[in-house]
Amino acid sequence: MHHFLAKNRGGLAALAVAAALLGGWIRPARAQAAAPAQNTPAEKKVKDQGEYDIYNDVTKDLLAAQQAPQTGRAAAFTKMITDLDTWKQKYPGSDYKDDRSVFYIQAYAGAGQPAKAVDEAGTLMARDLKTVFNDPKDGPKQQLTVLFTAATAITQIPSPSAEELATATKAAQQLMEYNNRPEGASDTDWAAAKAQLQTAAKGALLYIAMKPGMDAMQKKDFPAAETGFLNALKQYPDSSQVAYQLGASELAQQSTAQAKISLGLYEIARAVSIDPAKSDFASPAARTQVDTYLKRVYVQYHGADDGLDQLRQQSLASPTPPADFHILSNSEVLKKKQDQFAAEYPDLALWMNIKAQLADTNGVQYFNDNMKGTAIPKLKGTLVDAEPSCRPKKLMVAVPMPDDKPPFKTEINLKLDVPLAGKPDLNQEITWADGQPSAFTKDPFLVTIDVEKTKIDGLKTTPCTPPATHHPAKK
Repeated sequence: MHHFLAKNRGGLAALAVAAALLGGWIRPARAQAAAPAQNTPAEKKVKDQGEYDIYNDVTKDLLAAQQAPQTGRAAAFTKMITDLDTWKQKYPGSDYKDDRSVFYIQAYAGAGQPAKAVDEAGTLMARDLKTVFNDPKDGPKQQLTVLFTAATAITQIPSPSAEELATATKAAQQLMEYNNRPEGASDTDWAAAKAQLQTAAKGALLYIAMKPGMDAMQKKDFPAAETGFLNALKQYPDSSQVAYQLGASELAQQSTAQAKISLGLYEIARAVSIDPAKSDFASPAARTQVDTYLKRVYVQYHGADDGLDQLRQQSLASPTPPADFHILSNSEVLKKKQDQFAAEYPDLALWMNIKAQLADTNGVQYFNDNMKGTAIPKLKGTLVDAEPSCRPKKLMVAVPMPDDKPPFKTEINLKLDVPLAGKPDLNQEITWADGQPSAFTKDPFLVTIDVEKTKIDGLKTTPCTPPATHHPAKK
């Protein structure tokens, strides 16, 4: 199975987007500061010149990391972590300890340590971020940095803890609802930034909802995966990704639960039928690839692509199929056709079954063990020849399909108990009952059936032309 998750990339990508959308909130720390004005946030200041130097080293580290080539950013952020550790060790009670936590979140994400980034964010988010970062100028940017990084970093943690998932969920939910425009951002820029931040938040929430199912898929625990994706579907009924993964988990159970095939095909059909403008596949190419996969699996199961367009349309009606939903398998389609054929042509269906047994590898043995000398039900065929042509005792019969055209090939030799009284009309349809097979040759295929003349219906004959009489000429 393929995976087409439009994941939010945490780490470096998250930081790059955050920097582009939010702008820098960093300002040089102050060695000394005046008393804060009434009703304004308390003025923060460094303890001494040493903290001032470390603070500025960290800001330089961040700037250098953001400007470094992609291959060198992780190392630059790792150096930033080292300087942050020094700062934390020497000044644990710094006025800037909350700002330092934001730096840590950025550095951990950039250095490829997403779990630490989320854990650090969780510590801050345990308090009210709007209270922690209440400066009108820098507060919104710091709040958004925490929320955005925590929400996107979760996708980079292979096995996140329950606490980390809760932190990322909370961050994404708050990011979805965030509407405090950063200072200096125009209405147009903030609208664009908010749209991108909400897209990232939605992607993170979707990822978290799908995580149990995806983990179960990795373990090949497909029933558990199905349960996980069904739960995700309740939250995201119009998600193409959830529908696809649910369908994949159901198709994966076909060896033990064939009924799951129909359910899986329904969900994958829904995944590719949702309006492309609303689809959350990673790309149009991913959607096309899933559609190709759907066609292949559908034809393999059903035998042909008839009904596929109707399935796509039907799947849009509901996230899950009706209780009695079922797609006929290839064998069920054939069985249905056979049943319909047998109902319309019972005699022909009987003969086709007999012929199939005789044409098989053990056909001669089947004839000797099951047919020879045993009366068979009424059959129907077309008379193609008679031996001799007048008052015959052998009738050569073909059993054509409804659409076959003459000339027909002889398959049955009806051996009569007494000769006919006249000459039988050829190419007429006749029926006979209680015939007893007496001989069989496989090549050429011919079954000899002994039958009483009185058991033949529909046989039309014409009088035989009497032989010419030659009278001797008179002398």
